[in-house]
Amino acid sequence: MSKPTFAISCPVDTYSGYGARSRDIVKAIIELDKYDVKIVPQRWGNTPFGFIKNHPEWEFLNKHMLTNPQLPAQPEIWMQITVPNEFQPVGKYNIGCTAGIESTIAPAEWIEGCNRMNLILGSSEHTIKVLKDSKFEKRDQKTNQTVGQIIFQTDSEVVFEGADTETYKPTKSNFDLSSIKEDFCYLFVGHWMQGGLGEDRKNVGLLVKAFYETFKNKTKKPALILKTSQVGSSYMDRDGILSKIKAIRSTVKSNNLPNVYLLHGEFTNEEMNQIYNHSKVKAMVNLTKGEGFGRPLLEFSLVNKPIITTNWSGHVDYLNPEFTVMLPGTLTNIHPSAANNMLLKEAQWLSVDSGHVGHYLKDVFENYKRYSDLAKRQGYQSRTNFSFEAMKDKLDKLFDEKIPEFPKQVQLTLPKLNKIGNGNLELPKLQLPKLKPVE
Repeated sequence: MSKPTFAISCPVDTYSGYGARSRDIVKAIIELDKYDVKIVPQRWGNTPFGFIKNHPEWEFLNKHMLTNPQLPAQPEIWMQITVPNEFQPVGKYNIGCTAGIESTIAPAEWIEGCNRMNLILGSSEHTIKVLKDSKFEKRDQKTNQTVGQIIFQTDSEVVFEGADTETYKPTKSNFDLSSIKEDFCYLFVGHWMQGGLGEDRKNVGLLVKAFYETFKNKTKKPALILKTSQVGSSYMDRDGILSKIKAIRSTVKSNNLPNVYLLHGEFTNEEMNQIYNHSKVKAMVNLTKGEGFGRPLLEFSLVNKPIITTNWSGHVDYLNPEFTVMLPGTLTNIHPSAANNMLLKEAQWLSVDSGHVGHYLKDVFENYKRYSDLAKRQGYQSRTNFSFEAMKDKLDKLFDEKIPEFPKQVQLTLPKLNKIGNGNLELPKLQLPKLKPVE
């Protein structure tokens, strides 16, 4: 019996966060072995293509890839893994999968996009809550009169981004960090996005500033490693990051500052795990203003090392404040320097309490064992509850519950006709009535 077609439009072959999410979701659905999976590959902004070719372990996806963007027939199930304004119903049952928004308001176009689908899968409780809480007046384009509301009106569920526990785990590291002289390093992983100091979404600028200020003039100092980029891995991008770091350094009044190092370029998952496990890398720090999920934080937690981050948005689903430093802050409006058509200037996100940043940077450095012991408990929780296998199990149960049964093609079996003697069909004799002459 044929399986229902499950067509998935996503940036599966790109070097991007959504690319990683796409590969995991597609792999999980293929492994369920309940659907005929077809992949419709898409771009993701300016991020480069070619991930699958450069990572042979993912080449099994190629046999599911459609080279022609036109589907041969309407699929029973259609999924798009992207931002919600791009959602379009194509199948008999339509699923939108998104990490959602990192602030407190999703754009009206996103809500309208969600309402075009039968089911929305968000990466976190934060994602779904913001979609449901975002409301807009709908106005007549000619009269500008209010004619209704744009509100979230479709089914939704949270499906976390399951971590690869076979790759991200404690192990001996051979990664070369010999050029770093310090034995205690904080690590940041993420893009340095648009926005002034303290206003970019990942808050990299403020992190660099706070690190310099916290450890300036100290006899014993840790280092900060930034695994970051703005757009890609070009020399121009690298030089742009270095210029930002130097500009921030110049604002700190001291000739005795800690060192900040830059790791720039593309790394495999295995290389990232080697970096996480290096003996010089002691903790991850991320002063993020908002996350739809925050994959690096979950993946780093699997190596049982301390994390310092903010206590708001997507990552609070899996980081336990009993085992992780979750910094407080205040919700503030998105600064115009960081706002765009998705991050609305009237929306808010977290501005971390800078006093707590300095305190915990010093405390983790000076009392590392206490935080390291707690980190092991966080690692156990992450492995147990937020693995790829746990995500796949949740998808399986959700699909069984949500996706309707589709009519199945049944083979028509005709009854066999008996043969008589020479193979001719035996027909019943026709009995005609006797005719009488007309009188």
